[in-house]
Amino acid sequence: MPVPSTRLIFACLLAVSSSGAVAREYAYSDAHLHYVDFFQETAGMPKLLKAMADNRIEHVMISGVPVAKKWHEDEPKRPRYYAGDDADAYWYSATDVIVAAAVNKLPAEQRQHFHPFLSGFNPNDKNSAAHIQRMLDLYPGLWQGIGEVFTRHDDLTALTSGDTPRANNEAMTRIYHLAAENDLPVMLHSNITSKRERNPLYLAEVEEPLRNHPHTRFIWAHAGTSMEIHRHQTQLDFLLPTLTRMLESYPNLFIDLSWSMLTPYLLDEAGKPRDEWVKLVERFPERFMLGSDVVGRFNKLGKELRSFDPFLDALPEDVARKVARDNFLSVLPRSAAR
Repeated sequence: MPVPSTRLIFACLLAVSSSGAVAREYAYSDAHLHYVDFFQETAGMPKLLKAMADNRIEHVMISGVPVAKKWHEDEPKRPRYYAGDDADAYWYSATDVIVAAAVNKLPAEQRQHFHPFLSGFNPNDKNSAAHIQRMLDLYPGLWQGIGEVFTRHDDLTALTSGDTPRANNEAMTRIYHLAAENDLPVMLHSNITSKRERNPLYLAEVEEPLRNHPHTRFIWAHAGTSMEIHRHQTQLDFLLPTLTRMLESYPNLFIDLSWSMLTPYLLDEAGKPRDEWVKLVERFPERFMLGSDVVGRFNKLGKELRSFDPFLDALPEDVARKVARDNFLSVLPRSAAR
């Protein structure tokens, strides 16, 4: 059997490449990762570093979880998640100390891949801005963002001790001013609606800060969606037109496409990219980023980010690489190491 010439092999490879059959490989930034879970426990930095190395994850937004789940005296078994029983969750500021300690123990070469966000404060407390400033002073140069701030957050809102947080309350207004002064982005978890209302019930709570704080960069976690909402409403028909209008109106809005956005929005039931969402990202190529939203465990980190590959592959390659990696880095403080 004759051996094919080098020229023939090259021509075949070129044909395969031009047909788009060669799969792209992406480097990722994870724009939404919790180092600890709802009990403030973690699998640890060595496992996180291994997951990053194994899956081409070059940068990570690393935050704590701003609440801790109580193991109530009357519960015979320790819950495994915040929704495991009816016991409260409570605001837990030490989560930031856990994150700071983990990052500061790393050598400088590894530390540059982590971008810590402050989250351990009560969004209803007008003292929280002063607390954030203390943390900035205690760890100079460490913090690169604020969040994930829990406001409207499914059943967790009802379980958390105290009043329901709103993204547009006076306490958060003070935090937005502080964020702008320190060039820090703010990641908000603020559901766009409730489990049963088929309209953007809580949209004003997000839109008001966007309008009133044009110098603050906002990352909207899951674009206001959640898996709990989807259990009751498979798809929010108003989400695409609402996001389109908001991206047109507010250049300070960025969207975290973490897992509850993948289906039923970005991909259809067969796992194919939805045309209308591809076009939206193409229209605003610098405003979307990927997040795993893993909570204290990192064994599925790579799987969560790679699950976006079919959607990324439907985008122009330069846009796909921005969404996969670069857009998250672009919202960080100008002083942050790139």
